Amino acid sequence: MTDKPAAPSSSTISVGLIGSGIGKSLTPAMHMAEGARQGLRYDYALMDTAALGESPGLLARLVDQAEAEGYRGLNITHPFKQEILNLLTETSADVEALGACNTVVFENGSRTGHNTDWSGFTRSFKRGLPDAAMGKVVQVGAGGAGAATAYALLLMGAGQIEVFDVDRERAERLAARLNALGRGGRVKAGNVLESALRRCDGVVQATAVGMESYPGTPFDPELLSPANWLAEVIYFPAQTALLQAAAKIGCRTLTGAGMAVFQAVTAFELFAGRAADPNAMLRHFDSLVTIS
Repeated sequence: MTDKPAAPSSSTISVGLIGSGIGKSLTPAMHMAEGARQGLRYDYALMDTAALGESPGLLARLVDQAEAEGYRGLNITHPFKQEILNLLTETSADVEALGACNTVVFENGSRTGHNTDWSGFTRSFKRGLPDAAMGKVVQVGAGGAGAATAYALLLMGAGQIEVFDVDRERAERLAARLNALGRGGRVKAGNVLESALRRCDGVVQATAVGMESYPGTPFDPELLSPANWLAEVIYFPAQTALLQAAAKIGCRTLTGAGMAVFQAVTAFELFAGRAADPNAMLRHFDSLVTIS
């Protein structure tokens, strides 16, 4: 376990994002705009493994290269938020609890993993769905993003969280990990998604299905009712096919935009060692979405 990193000694900061199919990510623009606003020379590189040619050991090579080139750190996204754990030397308490990491800070020869996804989701959820019922929540997806959102739901007081994943063992592992935190065993791996959706208050969509590179919906939207709320983790496109269908049914919906911005706020603070302005970053994100 580790504390927050110290501020870098230089006003020049280089960071990057590693993921697959991330060519249209808005994260670099958000970070660089906030860096410029604060008078920093803030460089942010995209490392798209799909464009680089997926190959065994590519993640490790990219991390080694970034560290050797003096990067301050890296953001990590799908599908590497769990694989990156094998390449860290230290982890924050949140990463230890979740088993997933989306931010790595290089400092004094160490590679420290953090997770800013769960707090980003929490801030977004409280802002966008402040009075949402949380007696029973269904979550689809138990990967890196799903670990963060389920953890956030648990800390926000969800009564029961039923997790589904195409890999049932992964859902079971996530449930066991979160229940081991001693909060009443409120997380379980689901059995029949259709019946769970018919008796829940709301749904968190935490898979990659719906991204431009993974089009479609993770389940039939007709299983939702107007009484449900639906929260997405995907922000590009901002209105996924599932969100659009849910809105037509009458569900209250939450895009992944807030999670994307608020996780970036905390990641920026870890890299730069200084406070970010979340309102400025939200405004900049909105302008980027409007332009795109």
